[in-house]
Amino acid sequence: MKKLWNTYLHTSLIVKITVALVLGVLAGFVMGEQASVLAPFGDLLIRLLTFLIIPLILFTLIVGINQTNIGNLGRMGGKVFTYYTLSSAIAIVVGLLIASLFHPGTGMQLEGTEQVDVPEHPDVISVLLNIVPSNIFSAFTELNLLGIIFTALAFGIAISAMRSSEPFKELGESLFTTITALNEASLLILRAILQYVPIGIFAIMAKTVGSQGLDTLASLGGMIGVFYLALIAHFLLYIVLMLLFGVKLGPFFKYGRTPIVTAFVTQSSAGTLPLSLNAAEQMKISNSLYSFSLPLGATINMDGAAIRIAVSAVFAANIAGTPLSFTDMLMVVLVGTLASIGTAGVPGAGIVMIATVFAQLGLPMEAVALLTAIDALIGMGATALNVTGDLVGTSLIDQHEKRRAIKKEKKAIR
Repeated sequence: MKKLWNTYLHTSLIVKITVALVLGVLAGFVMGEQASVLAPFGDLLIRLLTFLIIPLILFTLIVGINQTNIGNLGRMGGKVFTYYTLSSAIAIVVGLLIASLFHPGTGMQLEGTEQVDVPEHPDVISVLLNIVPSNIFSAFTELNLLGIIFTALAFGIAISAMRSSEPFKELGESLFTTITALNEASLLILRAILQYVPIGIFAIMAKTVGSQGLDTLASLGGMIGVFYLALIAHFLLYIVLMLLFGVKLGPFFKYGRTPIVTAFVTQSSAGTLPLSLNAAEQMKISNSLYSFSLPLGATINMDGAAIRIAVSAVFAANIAGTPLSFTDMLMVVLVGTLASIGTAGVPGAGIVMIATVFAQLGLPMEAVALLTAIDALIGMGATALNVTGDLVGTSLIDQHEKRRAIKKEKKAIR
């Protein structure tokens, strides 16, 4: 057993995950609905990853702030937010173009009897106010990522100010040393959790395939196929951007594939955040950038969800027999971009965004109920692209910052 365990520990993580993924699919087909008995093992993985979200965001961001100046942080923050907003809008355009070419839903009819309870989508004002938590503990207990980021920024800036102020310099350095140690401890726990990731992925994949089955896949296969085609098109756009910015694809996929595959299986951008932070560190991305951009991206950057909105809107319009006009498509881009910002990166959140867009366009809400049948199959691809988009955006901005630093250095030499 000891030899077997050592072999497992020394096997590449992506190899273990790939094997777990394949075995999970096979187990799901063989066991069918009975695969639900494996659910607790998958739930444990989500709990372990969620357990680390708060310490990783809090400590990593505070350390990152203290390794750069506030001016740089503000500049990078502006780039991150601009990229995420534009990326989501472009994703919706890509989704609309692909869906308009292949017309998913044409020929299908709604029975009109299905209903779905859709939670109310928070308005923009609520999202903005939610950035500042009513108290620190509520931000932590409710896993309010924007609130946690705000808390980390506030304390990070305060500690940085203390370290540069003579009366508090010694206290500031002591605090920074303690938080750095806590950050390292969090990363050590993460490395231990990584060994359990393949087991959790196997369980989640088996349960998902077992519950969805072939019937659902066959009945709505056209919609699923068009959606994944749009995801591939947007993914190729990522590759083009990385090549243009000089991001090395080898290291990106070597370290980024673990959080991407895990996001695909777990359907949780927020839950995969510890793995994304770990991947960014291995890619040698600036700590001060990724400690801020990735938690923010898990909250507001939803490229996969944006494509889901676009394809779903075309699907519902075709079922209703009223294809979207150009004006309708512009409305999808506008409303869909706003809806994707602030929606929690957890399973099921995509339905909330879809319902919001459908209500604005007057599309049949019965189609939302129909789409819930493939929520898991669609959510897997959407979440994987969400996490990929966060890592791509962070890599692009990091490369741009490094080029800027080199130019600045050359200018100073002259």
